Amino acid sequence: METLCCESLSKSFDGVQALEKVGVCFPTSGIAAVIGPNGAGKTTLINVLTGFLRPEAGRCLFGNREITRLAPHRIARLGIARTFQDLRLIQQVSVLDNVMLARPNQRGERLLPALLRFGVAEEETRNREEAMRTLRFVGLEEKASDPAGELSYGQQKLLTLACCLATEARVLLLDEPVAGVHPEMVEQILGLLRRLRDEGKLIVFIEHDIAAVRQVADVVIVMDNGQVIAQGPPSEVLERPEIMEAYVG
Repeated sequence: METLCCESLSKSFDGVQALEKVGVCFPTSGIAAVIGPNGAGKTTLINVLTGFLRPEAGRCLFGNREITRLAPHRIARLGIARTFQDLRLIQQVSVLDNVMLARPNQRGERLLPALLRFGVAEEETRNREEAMRTLRFVGLEEKASDPAGELSYGQQKLLTLACCLATEARVLLLDEPVAGVHPEMVEQILGLLRRLRDEGKLIVFIEHDIAAVRQVADVVIVMDNGQVIAQGPPSEVLERPEIMEAYVG
């Protein structure tokens, strides 16, 4: 399986160094948590890894392939999907349609098959079945016909995860997946992350909830001032007093 790595990444905004020679290799599967204070560079790192930002120096690799300057949709096609802090759902359409729109390589999106309708109906049926399977996985099957905007905030978090899974990516980069949701929903989302880990996926998630990190992370990466300052098993990293005091609070 391909390994997602970055080497000597640097990125600044208006003279402020968001990333400074960041180098990290994520495991091929499992759960890696990226923690640190606001402004540490966590989301910037995810944005660079997924092609939404271009670094000023350094490179990103997925296996032997350099992906540093690929467009986001090309990186997604390689099997790397992500969520955002702002949920980016289509609020007016149904939960099911949000998931179906995330499905990759649909014939109806290509001009000639769309015009001729060759194989489109059969594929739409398969996509609907797969989308429903994904909604069952996250626990939203009964909400399939509801407009996405009518879901609770926690349910919308589940829907963004479902859309991420609908891409069939093996690597999932999640920006604060349990932030702002009630404890029962936190446990539900963490349980899904564990199941995805058991399926062989790599989950990289940014999180401020250290209790959640302790529960599910196999590896913790600590960032501050645009640099990786510590990484390793949570039992080691999160027991270091200087990390807990200075970067977790």
